[in-house]
Amino acid sequence: MDKIETICALATAIGQSGIGVIRVSGPLSKVIANKVLNVELEPRSAHYGSFYDEESNQVDKGVAIYFSGPQSYTGEDVLELQGHGGMSVLRKLLETVIFFGARLSEPGEFTKRAFLNGKMDLVQAEAVQDLIQASSDKSALSAVRSLTGEFSEKINQLLRDLIDLRVFVEATIDFSDEEIDFLESHEVSTKLEILKKELLDTLDCANQGAILRDGLHVAIAGKPNAGKSSLLNALTKQPSAIVTDIAGTTRDVLKETIHVEGMPLHIIDTAGLHKSDNIIEQEGIRRAHAEIDNADVVLLVYDAKDSSADPSILPDVMVSKPIIAIRNKIDLLNAKAGMRQFEGQTEISLSAKFGDGIELLRQALSDVAGYNPVGNGVFLARKRHILAIESTLISINCAIEQLEVGASELVAEDLRQAGMSLGMITGEFSSDDLLGEIFSSFCIGK
Repeated sequence: MDKIETICALATAIGQSGIGVIRVSGPLSKVIANKVLNVELEPRSAHYGSFYDEESNQVDKGVAIYFSGPQSYTGEDVLELQGHGGMSVLRKLLETVIFFGARLSEPGEFTKRAFLNGKMDLVQAEAVQDLIQASSDKSALSAVRSLTGEFSEKINQLLRDLIDLRVFVEATIDFSDEEIDFLESHEVSTKLEILKKELLDTLDCANQGAILRDGLHVAIAGKPNAGKSSLLNALTKQPSAIVTDIAGTTRDVLKETIHVEGMPLHIIDTAGLHKSDNIIEQEGIRRAHAEIDNADVVLLVYDAKDSSADPSILPDVMVSKPIIAIRNKIDLLNAKAGMRQFEGQTEISLSAKFGDGIELLRQALSDVAGYNPVGNGVFLARKRHILAIESTLISINCAIEQLEVGASELVAEDLRQAGMSLGMITGEFSSDDLLGEIFSSFCIGK
């Protein structure tokens, strides 16, 4: 068995601040505490004193807290040194801890150890990162739901029901002459339908959580001087982009993030799309095409004096993506703001300059995302959670079909596959590659 190493890292943000925290986890934590502080620490008690380096020089004064495993964040012995937030002081303190036997942690290694030591499941581990990165009150509250185990408990209950049903089906296989009647008498078909409905409800919550976590990427496109930058400013309610009457003012990509009922909208203003011999404009148009390709939805802005928007200026990839036509500058025609549907496309008439119709656009973007701001019990979810639930539903649907034709052995196998897919969410069934991918996105000190 490999020897467990002691790891350390700066747990607070890099830069000058009132305090800075060095976190240590592993079997040498208590030894390092004794050497740095020259005192024996009591577990879970704050000690104020001096921090010393390997040559007994005083490095800083601060607070030290020692947690003996398994009653700690990682489940191992943990030491936290809380000193002043100057980078020179923290760098020296970190070098001292490394000299006494620790090594720098990898990204997310503290939380990974917490998961491996059974302090949290994989959903809760991911929620730690989501809570740190939450960009709105709603996304933070949803991350807390996952962190406290609400999402995990829902998945675990579904998994228990699924396993119970699988065990029951497998137990009837030995009684082949009467197994179908036996399964019918115990309403296995009804239980499968109930399980399917609960999975669909969970998938709906997960989809809402994914929208709340990742948001919608919106590219503003159109011909030069159509008012794209004015639209960006109207949506962000600040002068993010330079606005002039000169066509081609925007030559690079400008990105801003706003929130609609807690959902993040990542808005990208792009250069005007047209044929140009100017090298700088050509590069701006190339970058505009790249952003349009990556966007979830495109706002195709055109001047209200024109008869309609011109979708031919967009890349061909937009055939499969939603487009909202924006009829801008209605103030010049004394027209009213409004929204209409024609030929399967949404068009919004607005004035980016005066803000008329902007709320209609916000609501349209929310509708495109499928976001329901009043949904209850929403938890932040990731793409892998959604894929796992969808895979589980495929297996459940197969089990229902196999039950209808009397193939109980195949029903049991489909239920086994469903359980494997669902167990991937909480980490009950997981691979090293999956863990590496998840924790590599964490910050070093977490």
